[in-house]
This record gives sequence, C-alpha cells and structure tokens, in this order.
Amino acid sequence: MGEQLKLVIFDLDGTLVDAYQGVARSLNYTLAQLNRPPVDDGVIKRTVGWGDRHLIAAFVAQADVDKALSIFRQHHARALKEGTVFLPGAKQLLKDLKAKNYTLAVASNRPTRITHIILKHLRMRQSFDHVLCGDKVAHPKPAADILERILTKCSVSPGEALYVGDMTVDVETGRQAGVRTVAVATGSSTREELAFLKPFKIIDQISQVTEVIEGL
Repeated sequence: MGEQLKLVIFDLDGTLVDAYQGVARSLNYTLAQLNRPPVDDGVIKRTVGWGDRHLIAAFVAQADVDKALSIFRQHHARALKEGTVFLPGAKQLLKDLKAKNYTLAVASNRPTRITHIILKHLRMRQSFDHVLCGDKVAHPKPAADILERILTKCSVSPGEALYVGDMTVDVETGRQAGVRTVAVATGSSTREELAFLKPFKIIDQISQVTEVIEGL
C-alpha cells in the first residue's frame, strides 16, 4: 500500500489477554442460577467474541436472556479480576510499540465497562490512545464501524493501520474496513478457520507482530 504504518489496533480477548477462565466461571454460575446444566470450557471458548449478549443467548432461552445477562455481568465484574492474564509476549509487545511511537488502540466487542475492568486490572490502559467497544457503535464486529471510528478518531487512513485479532470475526471486520489484519491463532478460532478467510498474515504468538511490522 506504500503508506507508513502509524496505528496498531488490537482485539482484546484471545489476542492480548486470556480471560476465558473468568468467562467460563461467570457463564456457569449464571446457568446454575437458572437451573441449567454447566457447559464445558472448550464450548464456551468457541462461543465468545460476538459480545456477552450473544454468548448468553447461545445457552439460555430467548425469554431468559435479559435476566441471565444481568446475573452474568454482575458476577463477571468480579470473576475477571481473578481469571484474566496477559497472553505470553503481549505486555512486552505493547511496551515496544509505545517506545516506537505507534498509536495504539483497542477494538473489542465486550461492553465498555467490562473492557475497562480488564485494562485497569492488568494496568494496561495507559498503553492505549483509544479504546472502543461494541456497545458504543451502531453495529459491532464484524461490521466495520468500530475500526472506522478508531481510524477517524486517530486521523489515520486504513492503509496506515494494522488490526490484530484472534477470530474470524476480526478478519471479516478488518476486510470490511479496508485495514490489513493480522490473525493470531491464540483464541477462539482455529488456524484453519483463520486461513480460510485469507488475512494479511497469520501468526502463532502475539510477539510475532513485531516481525510483521518490520516486514511492511
């Protein structure tokens, strides 16, 4: 594309952080409150990424979604602080990119309140110039809204940005927004699922973003 990279946008869950333990605990707590059987952690991991309402709706009756979502969010605000950690290499990558003066942003389908709990818990909010979540746009991922808003906020063109995510929904979002997308195979989508959508690059560890940027 010929344009100089200025902005690196990250998805959060499965890309920079591992919060699946907290999600699984909160979901199974919610299901227990509704007298429903627990769900296996692996099934839960494959269902996250489209926002918490979508997650809840996959496991409870439509009539119970609002009640279940309220239970889930209350529990999850606490569970997150115990079960969320940086993925290997993520903390150092953010530090290195900040040192090189790249603008950094988060684009997550999680609710804003929960996202900021994670960022505060891991002391990573100061790493980002902009944070935008699915509940603050008309159409969350895979629509382009979330990336387009960040590009506008940061006064950056699509060709000057790179988006890093772990799911097929992230690859679709990047394509919709015209932003090169690096898919990291540490989250809910398999390497094969990611490869099928032909992202700009596929990597196995978040630390490899450095190599991708150096190769631009």
